[in-house]
Amino acid sequence: MLSRNFRAVESIIEKNIGRNTFSTLRRKEYDSSASFKSLPEYIQRLRCISECRRRKFSFIHDTNHMGAEDSQSEETLFEMFKNPETGHLPIGRFLAALKETGLRKSDPRLKEMMESLKKMQRDKNNDGASIDTQRLDLETFKSIVQPSIALISRAFKHQLIIPEFQEFTDHIEDIYWKCKDNTNGTVASYIPQLKRMSPNYWGVSICTCDGQRYSIGDTAIPFTIQSCSKPLTYGLALDLLGDKVVHKFVGQEPSGRNFNELILDYNKKPHNPMINAGAILICALLKTTVAPEMTLAEKFDFTMNYFERLAGREDIGFNNAVFLSEREAADRNYALGFYMREHKCFPDNSNFKECMDFYFQCCSLESNCDLVSVIGATLANGGICPLTEEKVLKPESVRDVLSLMHSCGMYDYSGQFAFKVGLPAKSGVSGCLLVVIPNVMGICLWSPPLDHLGNSCRGVQFCEELVSRFNFHRFDNLKHASNKSDPRKHRFETAGLKIVDLLFSSASGDLASLRRYLIHFFLISKQINLREIFAIYVGLLSRFLQLLITCEAQVLPKY
Repeated sequence: MLSRNFRAVESIIEKNIGRNTFSTLRRKEYDSSASFKSLPEYIQRLRCISECRRRKFSFIHDTNHMGAEDSQSEETLFEMFKNPETGHLPIGRFLAALKETGLRKSDPRLKEMMESLKKMQRDKNNDGASIDTQRLDLETFKSIVQPSIALISRAFKHQLIIPEFQEFTDHIEDIYWKCKDNTNGTVASYIPQLKRMSPNYWGVSICTCDGQRYSIGDTAIPFTIQSCSKPLTYGLALDLLGDKVVHKFVGQEPSGRNFNELILDYNKKPHNPMINAGAILICALLKTTVAPEMTLAEKFDFTMNYFERLAGREDIGFNNAVFLSEREAADRNYALGFYMREHKCFPDNSNFKECMDFYFQCCSLESNCDLVSVIGATLANGGICPLTEEKVLKPESVRDVLSLMHSCGMYDYSGQFAFKVGLPAKSGVSGCLLVVIPNVMGICLWSPPLDHLGNSCRGVQFCEELVSRFNFHRFDNLKHASNKSDPRKHRFETAGLKIVDLLFSSASGDLASLRRYLIHFFLISKQINLREIFAIYVGLLSRFLQLLITCEAQVLPKY
């Protein structure tokens, strides 16, 4: 009976992986008359076959076998990518594989490696050709990649935050095209510069906490960040002044009213820094209290430098036309300012006009999807920019920023967004939507058409689609969300974990665990995997055989 069952299992596996692979992995035929003591070895062979079945062979996935030592990694990488006929490594193939892991040539952490390749190209008097055409020997390759080998090794070993990055970006691209068909909403029209934006613009950029990047759509077109600047100026104020000082001037409660409503809380201060009144006061604090000796121009340079550090030392622009238009169309914002000044909300010695101008300047800073996603990744990474590895904000400041983005960042839709999506986010009237997945990634979504609450229609839809596929919602539970996947885990880690648990539970005779699994199957999931059934079978069988071996029982061939 045992022989027949195992042969049935073998036939299924052989059918799935092919006869040649099966014959190679199988060291010897199973002998039904052999001692039960050979069963553990046989089960180990089945596990090897199972591993082969689920493993995807490619030049990237084979790098899981790279040596643990970085000193060995250069040779391993060279052997993987070299041309076996010439013995040289085509650098274009190596860089293409690196891109599949999410690392770009422009990554500051790879700057030294890229500079070495460019210098080598110049030394060969071949400036016009691409560096991708170079062929390197082992020693040259080792000298070039050595400064960045730690990062490169982690990337090819699938040790970055999203190990299967190509698979993850396939899902992102699918969601992107699905949301592109959304033609709802209207472009903001209260100033001409925003009104002229095409409603067809749609871009998505992602930057993880390890610096893996992906962009699709209109991600290089500049736009003003508008209200997406509010959590960033709030974070700067927290970092420089401390939370006790800042929270004397602004609260932390959702207002439940319009973002530009003429209203204060019961303490006669703005409800939170994510609405216009609160952001104006934060700018007043930065202008008046932080380095008060600075002129308005110097304070603007200081703040822009802070934004650039958040974005990985990339250039942040300024749209003067938007600034002038914002100032001309600012009756409501001036009304908010005067109302707060009446209630003595501003810090002492504030210059009202300069504070208002500074607020308009922050809203008129210009960037694109690519850079804003890096800003989001810096917030997701606890204030440390993943590209430059510079500490820009304190972790405590980031915690407070993300808390208010989660509860107040989407105007009057904040509660619904927190319920449906469960992620910190901040939207702006330019169509920008900054989303932060703590400890994972920052996402920038940009599409000018807005809904009636002032949020990007495509951006909101994208977020809802994202959390419907991945367990990024703050309160997702993978145990009871079998239809969602976790891109932070290796392809088979989640599925394999259940199999391993079942094997150990059944092998140790843990009936309580098996009972819980069966209850979950019958009452909750109503789905069962044949591999899980086999895990229970093998575990119980090995337990039974262990008893037979211990007792030295004589087993008749018919059993």
